[in-house]
Amino acid sequence: MANLRTFSLYGLRIGLVLVAVGSCASAFAQTSDQLTPRQRRIEQQKQRLTSGEVDERRDALMKLGAMKHADASRAAVAGINDSDPMVRVTAAHAITSLPATEATTLLLPLLKDKLEFVRREAAYAIGKTRSRSAVQPLVELLATEKEVSVRTAAVVALGHIRDEAAVPALANLLSGVFTNKKSKKREDDFVMRSAAQALGEIRSRAGVLSLTAALTDEMNSFDVRRAAAEALGLIGDSSATSALEAASASNDPYLSEAAHAALRRLRLAKK
Repeated sequence: MANLRTFSLYGLRIGLVLVAVGSCASAFAQTSDQLTPRQRRIEQQKQRLTSGEVDERRDALMKLGAMKHADASRAAVAGINDSDPMVRVTAAHAITSLPATEATTLLLPLLKDKLEFVRREAAYAIGKTRSRSAVQPLVELLATEKEVSVRTAAVVALGHIRDEAAVPALANLLSGVFTNKKSKKREDDFVMRSAAQALGEIRSRAGVLSLTAALTDEMNSFDVRRAAAEALGLIGDSSATSALEAASASNDPYLSEAAHAALRRLRLAKK
């Protein structure tokens, strides 16, 4: 009789446990059912970010970034400090749908990463945020960074942000002198061309003087001079007319066409 009673109590306890487990599972299912389709997709990718496989974490971040939504970007933040550099880079691009200041705050530390390509991609990602709070850090980076790819990315980012505060630094780059704490040498042509394009994107008349100087300096490559002509056309300041007219007679057909196109813009701006 005692054994029967003990068995009954044991059975009752097992039954209660099963009921509790069933209730939890039901509650979880109900919670999951309450998520929107986007939220379910985000949760799925968040789970994949805990994988030990680099490729799976990267793929999860790419899917989160492709959603172009702040909630998805917030889930991707976990990848910013990943031990694998490719994952860090993928996360940098995946978080750019966050509010600009929030994304910039998270991305700025990556500008000090030991790897060149991480710094480069972080700079490009910062440009996507268009956050003015990033202008000064990017300008400071140009004063210390030696790698051309990173410097170019920082310049491109400044162009995307379109803040006049960047004009003096970009004008300095366009002068052709690369200055940092340890050396002074000729600036890379690709960086100079990017600086001219960035000044054109910002469209500040404060950049006209340096662009005109770059256009008329025959020591500069045709690529740099052509970018300067295009930028002057975008800004639309008539003070550049004489320099553009001279460039339109260039033996280089691409520079000549760029100058002609810029002059057409200036004429249209007067109407």
